[in-house]
Amino acid sequence: MTNTYDDIIHLPHHVSATHPHMAAIDRAAQFSPFAALTGYDAAIRETARLTDERVELDEYTKDALSDKLQIIAGRLKEHPKIAITYFQPDDKKNGGAYVTAACTVKKIDEHERIVVMTDGTVISIDEIISIDGQIFETVMFHSCDEGITINRNLERNS
Repeated sequence: MTNTYDDIIHLPHHVSATHPHMAAIDRAAQFSPFAALTGYDAAIRETARLTDERVELDEYTKDALSDKLQIIAGRLKEHPKIAITYFQPDDKKNGGAYVTAACTVKKIDEHERIVVMTDGTVISIDEIISIDGQIFETVMFHSCDEGITINRNLERNS
């Protein structure tokens, strides 16, 4: 009984005279998986990425932030280190993230409603939710309504 491949099993391996031998790595690449949905993984990651909702501040908090910005503006020459937490809207989807910039303030532009930090960070005054720093630990305030001076610790009251 003869087997099916007995006539060719012992022949030498064919080598093409016109095509060069392909390296094993190139042959393996022919059989690698095909990514039919290019960018699909990135789209899934973007959809799954969480964003924060913008918090609306009450009038008391807005007034306290305004007072702190006035204190900073009056003491810019002292170069106080300030930590400002603000909302940064997301470019790709609704919401955004709360970011804290800790640096010294270069200038406060009330006309443009921005705070410029010495590291180049530009912060919209309308997006600020908190301002912290050592310059707020003991600040003297004068109450116009009662005509008295109050020594208040803003860090603990805001």
